[in-house]
Amino acid sequence: MCGITGILAFTEEGRKYLDKIDDAVKSLHHRGPDGHGVFRHGNVALGHTRLAVIDTSDAAAQPFTSIDGRYTIVFNGEIFNYKELRAELEKEGHTFRSQSDTEVLLTLYAKEGKECLNKLNGFWAFLIYDKTENAVHYARDRYGEKPLYRFGTPDYVAFASEVKALVPFVQKHSLNETLLPDYCHLNYNPHNDTFLNGIVKLPQGMVYSETPAKDNKWYQYYTLGSVSTNPPTYEAAVIKVRSLLEKAVMRRLIADVPIGSFLSGGIDSSVVSAIAARSTLNLETFSIGYSDEPYFDETEYACLVSKHIGTHHHVFSVTNNDLLDSLHSFLLEIDEPFADSSALAVNILARETRKHVTAAVSGDGADELFAGYNKHAAEYLVRNPGTRESFIRAGKMLWDLLPASRNSKTGNTIRQLRKFAHGMSLDPKRRYWEWAGYTRGLELGNLVDPQEVNEFGNGEDFTKGIAQNGSADMNDVLRADFKLVLEGDMLVKVDRMSMLNSLEVRSPFLDHELVEYVMSLPSEYKINRHERKRILKDACRDLLPPEIFSRKKQGFEVPLLKWFRGDLRGMIDELLDGKFLKEQHLFNPEEVKNIRKQLHSNDPGDSAARIWGLIVFQSWWKKYLG
Repeated sequence: MCGITGILAFTEEGRKYLDKIDDAVKSLHHRGPDGHGVFRHGNVALGHTRLAVIDTSDAAAQPFTSIDGRYTIVFNGEIFNYKELRAELEKEGHTFRSQSDTEVLLTLYAKEGKECLNKLNGFWAFLIYDKTENAVHYARDRYGEKPLYRFGTPDYVAFASEVKALVPFVQKHSLNETLLPDYCHLNYNPHNDTFLNGIVKLPQGMVYSETPAKDNKWYQYYTLGSVSTNPPTYEAAVIKVRSLLEKAVMRRLIADVPIGSFLSGGIDSSVVSAIAARSTLNLETFSIGYSDEPYFDETEYACLVSKHIGTHHHVFSVTNNDLLDSLHSFLLEIDEPFADSSALAVNILARETRKHVTAAVSGDGADELFAGYNKHAAEYLVRNPGTRESFIRAGKMLWDLLPASRNSKTGNTIRQLRKFAHGMSLDPKRRYWEWAGYTRGLELGNLVDPQEVNEFGNGEDFTKGIAQNGSADMNDVLRADFKLVLEGDMLVKVDRMSMLNSLEVRSPFLDHELVEYVMSLPSEYKINRHERKRILKDACRDLLPPEIFSRKKQGFEVPLLKWFRGDLRGMIDELLDGKFLKEQHLFNPEEVKNIRKQLHSNDPGDSAARIWGLIVFQSWWKKYLG
C-alpha cells in the first residue's frame, strides 16, 4: 500500500511543473513511510511513497522499471493472486528481480495491456509510463477501493492518490459550488468532480491512456453484474457464499508483515475475524470503545467474539476528550469536505492498530452486498407492507410531534419512525435519495441556492437504477448503494483514515468473485421481513456465538449532539458566524440559524449531523479558499 503521484508535460511551459513532483511526494508521506522515490524521464515524472507489505526488500522499491527499460510503474494496492499470475508468466519465459506483486502487475500489463486487469484479484490504482509511446496508462480497481485523482491543463496533466498532492500543480484554486447541495444532504461528495475546480476523481473500473499528442483513450473494463435469470437454490447458494468468503479472507492474509483484524462485534467483522483466526495463530484483533458513552459502546460483543474464536484482542477505550483531540487533527488533514462523523473513531482505531500490525482485514462492504443497513429493512417493508407499516404511516403526524435524536434509544426510534412514515409517501427514487442523507423537503433549498437544488440535488445518476414501481426485488437498491454509499462514503473513510496512520486495510467482502456471485442472487436470499443479511448469517452461523446474530445493528456513531451543546459551541460560533456566512455567499445565514436553534431544542433530529457537515466544509474552505 502506498501513495502515488505523477505528471506528464505536453509543452515547454508544462515542463516547468515537473519539479513539483517532490512536493507532491512529500505530501503523501503518511501513505508510505517506509521509503520514497521519484522517476524522471524527459517530459514525465512519477513519484511514490512506500508502505512495505509484500516483499519488503529494496528489490521491490518503486518507481519500478521493467527489465527492458520500456515501462515504469507506481502502484498503490495489492494483487492477491500475484503468485498464480507469476507462475503463469514464468512458464512463458518471463523472469523477475523481486518477489513483489508490483513487478507481476507491470510484467502482465506490458504483455497484455488493459486486458490483464480482468485477471487481477485485489485493489489498485496505478500509473504506468511507456517510454516507447511516451504515454501514461492509469487505472482504478473495480469498486474504487483505492483512490486516484487527476488535474489537467493545456500544458500538463498530473495525478495523485489524494487531492492534497495535486495542490502543488494547481496555479489557482476555485470552488465547484455545484457540489454543495449533494454534500449538504449526504455529508460527503459522491461525484467524480471535486470541490476544487479542475481536480477530478477517476471513476472505478476504468483504465485510461494519455499522451502529449492528446490522443487520449479510456476503457471501462468492469461493470457490476446483474441478477441471474436462473439462480441456484438457496441451500446451494449458502454453501457457495461460505466457500467464496473463506477464499476471499485467506487471500487477504497474504503479507510479509504482521496482519490483524478489525473486530467491532458486529456480524461482518466478526465473520471475517473468525475465518482469519482459523488459519492464523494468535490472530490479533482490534476494537474501539467509548468509556464515557455507553450508548455508543459495543466492545462487550467484540470481546465475546474474540473469546469464542480465540484471538489476542485489543480494546482501545477512548474518552470524549480523545475523540475531540482526534477531531482537530482530522480537520487539519482532510483535503476535501468529508463529514461522516464515524471517521473520527476509525482514525483512532487505525492509529492504535498500527502500533501492533501493518495491515488489517475488515468487514467493509457487507452491508451494501447483503442488505445490512436499517434503510434496507425499511425499504423492504415499504415494498412489502403489512398492518404494522400501515399503523406507522397513519401515525405520521404523531411522530413529527415527538422529540427525535440520534443520542438515545427512544429518541432514535422516534427519528426512524418519522423518517419511515415520511418515506412511505414518496416514490422509490425520491425515497432512496432522501433516506441516503439528512435533509427532506425544502430544507436543502433553504440552506443553499434554491436554483442549484432539484428533486435529487445533482444525484440523479445514483437513482437511475431504482425501480419506479418499487418491485419486491431490492437488488436495485444494493446496486445503487455500491456506487453512492460504498464508493463515495465508506471506502473513502477507510482509505483516508487508515492511510493517514500508515495502515493498510483489506476488505474480503469486496473480493470480486464474491461480489459478482452475491449480486447475481435474488434479493430474497439476502433480506426478508424478519432478517437482513440472511444468506451471510446462514452461511456462517457455526462460526460465532448466537448472540451476535440476534443483536440489533449499531452504527459507528460519535456523540456529536453532546459536543455541540458543550465543548464545540465555540467552534460553531466561529465557523457559522452570521457575518462570515453573509460575506461567504454560500449558505443562507437564516437557515443556518434555524438548524442551530433546532440543535438546542428538545427535538434535535438530525441537526447535529447537519451542523457537523457545515463545520467540516467551513474548516476546509478556510484552509483552501479562505
